[in-house]
Amino acid sequence: MNEALVTGGLVFIVGMVLVGPFLSKRIEKQLEAFLFVMGCLAVTISGLWSWHLVCEALVDPIKITLAVLFAGLIFRFIRPKIGAWAHAFGRRFGYPTLFFIIVAGLGLLSSVITAIIAALILAEVISALRLHRSLEVRLVIIACFSIGLGAVLTPIGEPLSTIAVSKLRGEPYQADFFFLLKLLGRWVIPLVILLGVLPAFLSTKHKRDEGPSLTEDKPEEVKDTLIRTGKVYLFVLALVFLGTGLTPIVDKYIVHIPSAAIYWVNTTSAILDNATLTAAEISPAMPIDTIKDALMGLLIAGGMLIPGNIPNIICASKLSIKSKEWAAFGVPLGMVIMLGCFILLLLT
Repeated sequence: MNEALVTGGLVFIVGMVLVGPFLSKRIEKQLEAFLFVMGCLAVTISGLWSWHLVCEALVDPIKITLAVLFAGLIFRFIRPKIGAWAHAFGRRFGYPTLFFIIVAGLGLLSSVITAIIAALILAEVISALRLHRSLEVRLVIIACFSIGLGAVLTPIGEPLSTIAVSKLRGEPYQADFFFLLKLLGRWVIPLVILLGVLPAFLSTKHKRDEGPSLTEDKPEEVKDTLIRTGKVYLFVLALVFLGTGLTPIVDKYIVHIPSAAIYWVNTTSAILDNATLTAAEISPAMPIDTIKDALMGLLIAGGMLIPGNIPNIICASKLSIKSKEWAAFGVPLGMVIMLGCFILLLLT
C-alpha cells in the first residue's frame, strides 16, 4: 500500500480512537470492542499481520486477566470485613495513619492486586467510613493518583504497564517483569509515599458538609467480576493490536519528539485513557529517557480527571463523584505534581 495512504489511514484511526468515545455513548460503553476493531484495522493498513502477533496478542493479557480474576474473587470474600477493619484501625491508630495506609498502601499494593481491585477496596473503605463528603472526595482523588502511579510497577498492575512491557519486550530493552520497577520505581515509590502523607493535612481544613457522605452504589457480584475480567482481557488484546498497527507513524514521527515536550503533551491523559495513549506512542525506537518521561506524564496526568485512568472511573462511578468535584481538586493537584516531577526530571 502507498506510504501516504498508510499514514493517512493510521492518522484517521488515531483520531477515531481519541475522539470516538466522546462522540458516541455507544462507543464509550463498548470501548473494548471498539478498540479491538480499530486495532485490527491498524494492523491491516500497516500490513503487519503475522502468526507471532496473533499469539502475542492472545497471550499478553493472560497475566493481568488472571490477577484481576483471582484478586476480584478474594475481594468478594473479604469485602464484608473491610469496613470494620478500617474503623477499628482508625480508632486505634488515628485517622491520619489510616489515611496514609489507604493511600500509600493501596498505591503500592496495586501493582500486585491490580489497580482495579485496589479501586474497589478504596470505594468499599470510603463508603464505610462515613466522614465529611468534601474530605472523602479529596481522599478518593489522592488515593486514585496513588493507585494509578503504583500499579505501573509490574505488568499485572494495570493495562498501561502491560502494554508498555509488551511493546518494549524485544530489542533493545528486553523488558521483563521488573523492567518498569527498575525504570520508574525511584520516581513512583517516593511520590506514592508523599501522596499518603497529604490527607493528614487536608483532614483539618474542611468543615462537615450538610449533605451525605459518599456511599457505594451496589455490592460486587460474581457476574460483575467475570464480566470485568473478560473486558480487561479484550482491552489489553485490542491495545496490543493497536500498538503494533500504529508502529509506522510512531517510529516516523513520535519518537523524534523531545522527551520534555512529550511529557507535557501527555497531559491529554487527563481526558484520554492512559493505556490507550501508551499503545499509541511508546516505541522501542525511543531513547530510555523519553520512555521514562512519557510514562511519568501519562501516569500523573491520568489522575486529574475521571476518564484518565481505571481507578478514577471505578471510584467516581461507585461513589457518585461528579466530574466538577473531581476536576476542582484533581486538576490543581495534578498540575503541582506534574510541575514538581518535571523539574526533578530536568535536574537528573
